[in-house]
Amino acid sequence: MAGEITETGEPYSPFVGLVYMFNLIVGTGALTMPKAFATAGWVVSVSLVTFLAFMSFMTTTFVIEAMAAANAQLRWKRREQEEIHDSDSSSDYSDDDVIIRGRSEPIETRPILSVERATSVDHFDIVERVEMGQMASMFFNKVGVNMFYICLIVYLYGDLAIYAAAVPVSLMEVSCGNHSCSAGSVKYNDTESCWGPVRRKDAYRVFLALFTLLLGPFTFFDAQKTKYLQILTSVMRWIAFTMMIILALIRIGKGHGEGHPPVAQISGVPNLFGVCVYSFMCQHSLPSLVTPISNKQRMSTLVVIDYILILCFYALLSFTAIFCFDSSLLRDMYTLNFTDNCDVLGVPFLRYFLGLFPVFTISTNFPIIAVTLRNNWKTLFHRDGGTYPWVVDRIVFPLITLIPPIIVAFCTHDLESLVGITGAYAGTGIQYIIPAFLVYLSRRHLEPVFGLDVVNKHRSPFRHTFWVWFVVLWATFCLMFVTANIVLTETNN
Repeated sequence: MAGEITETGEPYSPFVGLVYMFNLIVGTGALTMPKAFATAGWVVSVSLVTFLAFMSFMTTTFVIEAMAAANAQLRWKRREQEEIHDSDSSSDYSDDDVIIRGRSEPIETRPILSVERATSVDHFDIVERVEMGQMASMFFNKVGVNMFYICLIVYLYGDLAIYAAAVPVSLMEVSCGNHSCSAGSVKYNDTESCWGPVRRKDAYRVFLALFTLLLGPFTFFDAQKTKYLQILTSVMRWIAFTMMIILALIRIGKGHGEGHPPVAQISGVPNLFGVCVYSFMCQHSLPSLVTPISNKQRMSTLVVIDYILILCFYALLSFTAIFCFDSSLLRDMYTLNFTDNCDVLGVPFLRYFLGLFPVFTISTNFPIIAVTLRNNWKTLFHRDGGTYPWVVDRIVFPLITLIPPIIVAFCTHDLESLVGITGAYAGTGIQYIIPAFLVYLSRRHLEPVFGLDVVNKHRSPFRHTFWVWFVVLWATFCLMFVTANIVLTETNN
């Protein structure tokens, strides 16, 4: 994330890449989608989530094209430097410029066809992992680079706030809930008792404090996700999702479904938009995911299949939820609907497993996201050739990473709103605006170098400039719509 070129890593097949992309996209956001579906109405929800899946697919192809363009530019500059070093000391070439027809031009603007070289070289082959921060520094100006990092930092803050709230909420619900199999239709209030005089919201804050004390220190060190930890969390995720879908289908099949969701409810659309954007987020991690794929000839087909599968999965999870449970009783964290209702799940161990599922999976991700955010703060304020004092590097940056999301989680544990706001604002920037400008500026940057005869084999199917501006206009409209809705809602309240 800090924008460095790193090793590609061990290559894997396109099928494995498809599975990794599926697991990357389907995460915590999926657990908040059922309630968002019920709030907005099932017809509106299906229409919007399908359209947003299409938009996310489009910008994913934009990022892949920009990755190929970044690889091409790095390869071109490397060859130019080799030619410069190999040339005679009296050559008219310098490190920064090359003489063409009696005038000095930057290397980046010299047409590739003006140099005799093998035409069989695939300049746009994605062989080096170039993170989005590096692509931003290659194609954006200084203001654009700073805006990129600010947008990414805000998104990561939202991510951490969601994680910091989700774990204590799950622990609170499991420890304070009524597990006597008679509370399936009860929705608790935060002011109600949990342990004698201790209220539920007090218990939530106790668990938040424990969460901070246990996982917060990882922000001060480097943490890396191990292969086995990733496998474990993926297995747990799929056991939980499969259980919830099957249990809801069984209840509906028995005729015990309580859900009667509305067809359309416009007031729920802004929050649904944010949840869906958050739930389709993968653009910031595509370089790490796509680069190791051994055969990239059919990347667009691979991505299409993934998005169709993810769309079907979200629809299945959400539809079974909204027709199985009363819409007014759906929880922000869908797993919690199975903890108190023995009509749906009568095995105590499995009820506790689903209730604590977010605790295990989210807790493993929190240190990774925190370290990523800390490193991006360092990159944003990086000075060439300079180093930070020890106190700033080891104390200040970790603290400004950890404290804000903990404060937000302390003030609210409304996960649906946290996911909605994070997705609607920072998510819109990362998923729509940044990919659109990356692909647009990469095309403008490389066209004078490679000319029109050399085609980027990874170019997006949406190659016309119309699609770039359509994405930007759509993102602008969505931001205005969500902001207006928030202002109107607060005004009416």
